[in-house]
Amino acid sequence: MQLRAGSQSVKILQDISFEVFTNQVVAIVGPSGSGKSTLLGLLAGLDRPTEGSIRIHQTNITTLTETEMAHFRRKHIGYVFQAFHLIPTLTALENVALPLELQGISTGTSRAKALLQSVGLEHRLQHYPVQLSGGEQQRVALARAFIVQPPLLLADEPTGNLDSSTGAMVIDLLWELHQQHGSTLILVTHDMSLAARAQRILTLRDGTMVNETTHPLPSSGPEA
Repeated sequence: MQLRAGSQSVKILQDISFEVFTNQVVAIVGPSGSGKSTLLGLLAGLDRPTEGSIRIHQTNITTLTETEMAHFRRKHIGYVFQAFHLIPTLTALENVALPLELQGISTGTSRAKALLQSVGLEHRLQHYPVQLSGGEQQRVALARAFIVQPPLLLADEPTGNLDSSTGAMVIDLLWELHQQHGSTLILVTHDMSLAARAQRILTLRDGTMVNETTHPLPSSGPEA
């Protein structure tokens, strides 16, 4: 993966190859600037690699058009951002229901209510993001990511903007939702105690994968 700045190109990621299996939890770690978030963005189809390919559910997402990728992402990928990325003019309930509404699914509101209840926010349904604490906003973001029951969930520093106790609660919820919905989970984190909960840890340095630690886990097939 290269980025061009004027007449020069800078390599962000190189020689990275790995496979993730269904229901696995994989943590991507490494120092700042090692390419962790870039790799996650590639897996989400938010960026395109300058070479190589990415397959999710046997689909080579690097060959999809932007419109095709948007439809694929909507059905198959949930994404949790460090900065929450909630829509400020929508309530918590509306933010969570939005992905289903975009698909024309009429049960979005009822499913959103159930998910918000599962993350302890049944009393915040009609609150706007500005009226919610950081931990509450991240819980809304978790519910939104799971609303379509995505086979693949990506999380970029999900506790990065939270204090330690709130972050621990959010991580427990993330793991609980992952187990309930059976999603494959790939997360970027600088928190090694969080990474240690994953079945696999991939370590990046200077855009290259330099180490992989694996904890055996029964798997049922390739995911990405």
